[in-house]
Amino acid sequence: LHRANGGYLIIDARKLLSLPFAWEGLKRALRNREIRIEALEKLYGSATTRSLEPEPIPLDVKVVLIGDRQLYYLLKDYDPDFTSLFKVYADFAEEVDRDAGNVGRYLGLICALCQEENLRPLTRDGAARVIEQSSRLVDDSSRLSLHRGHIIDLLREADYWAKQRHEGPVESVDVERAVATARHRNGQYAELMLRQMERGILMIDTDGSVVGQGNGLSVIQMGDQRFGRPSRISATARIGSGKMVDIERETELGGSIHSKGVLILSSFLASRYARNAPLSLNASLVFEQSYGMVDGDSASALELCVLLSAIAGVGLKQQFAVTGSVNQHGRIQAIGGVNEKIEGFYELCCKRGLNGDQGVIIPAANIEHLTLPRELVEACDAGRFHVYAVSDIDDLLTLLTGEPAGEMDRDGLYPPRTLNGRIQRQLQDWYELARKQGSGDRP
Repeated sequence: LHRANGGYLIIDARKLLSLPFAWEGLKRALRNREIRIEALEKLYGSATTRSLEPEPIPLDVKVVLIGDRQLYYLLKDYDPDFTSLFKVYADFAEEVDRDAGNVGRYLGLICALCQEENLRPLTRDGAARVIEQSSRLVDDSSRLSLHRGHIIDLLREADYWAKQRHEGPVESVDVERAVATARHRNGQYAELMLRQMERGILMIDTDGSVVGQGNGLSVIQMGDQRFGRPSRISATARIGSGKMVDIERETELGGSIHSKGVLILSSFLASRYARNAPLSLNASLVFEQSYGMVDGDSASALELCVLLSAIAGVGLKQQFAVTGSVNQHGRIQAIGGVNEKIEGFYELCCKRGLNGDQGVIIPAANIEHLTLPRELVEACDAGRFHVYAVSDIDDLLTLLTGEPAGEMDRDGLYPPRTLNGRIQRQLQDWYELARKQGSGDRP
């Protein structure tokens, strides 16, 4: 405060709050507009003798606190003095649009960082690869990350690999290797999971067709790295009273968002197939070989598909993995971590051998978020792997079953030779059977 008196003082809020008495001392100085030098014993209330104290110093300073959003909202909620002392709030963006103007400015930033860190310049392809990785950091091909630390780390490691190859500028292959080695260093757990799936310890099918079973996708975060993991989701269906059992929730392994997704499935079934009669169905859903908490609704679209498969007795193609949430009207909604999820299933298929039929089905709203590695893109271009985008549950069912979903007529009925027609007919048969059993039990 002494050195900044008459000017500006910029402070890291988190470090300030970690120092005893620093936060209260700063507030007191700003409120009283003076600096008082006090003994630590007095602050603790343990002083036994009174000594001479220096006169307070008039204070005229502008204080700028920097920190993350969570810290700002915590101070605003729990410290009544914070709002009165710090009145101007500026929320800086962590990403920008990836348009022509910003790309040019971003290239200028990359050049400045290379000069600042005394690194080799980048070739045109090398700079393009850095920009691609910047978009990957924010999971959006139309945006660029402004996280300076991550970009500097990438430039440093790419510079190292360029030095190992030659004395020239950093090329695309050097940036690619920097990204790959960083992932490899933090990928031991991902490799363990992949090895267990390859050996059949974690059971995931990548071919064939099975009733009431499908491959979901989740993302696991390990430090700064995250990776996608396929998970088997299965369902059973039988005649009953309309009860939907979420085994994850029943065993207290399901989070509230996942439970919400399962309840949405019940609403979808009732609104589409049981408008004029009770839903005579008992069903159960489970994530196979899952021994920890399950949360989020990014698997709800596949959960609905495996449930409908179990009702109709129609198999789902196991060469597909699915991610996406669904609403009560059957629309497929965007999810997070789409790139890691696609890569996770692609790596498993590569281990078992690509046959040209395997692929991942994602929400159409996630297309603009795709920033996939070059190897995967080349496999899709060659027809050895596929990425499909859907916006409706009927489109997803058609891909997974190979059968037409069918359209509802004016009477609310589906054509009998379609998938929706089979589901509707099976639910109607269960209702008639339940009604007969109920009437037969009456005295």
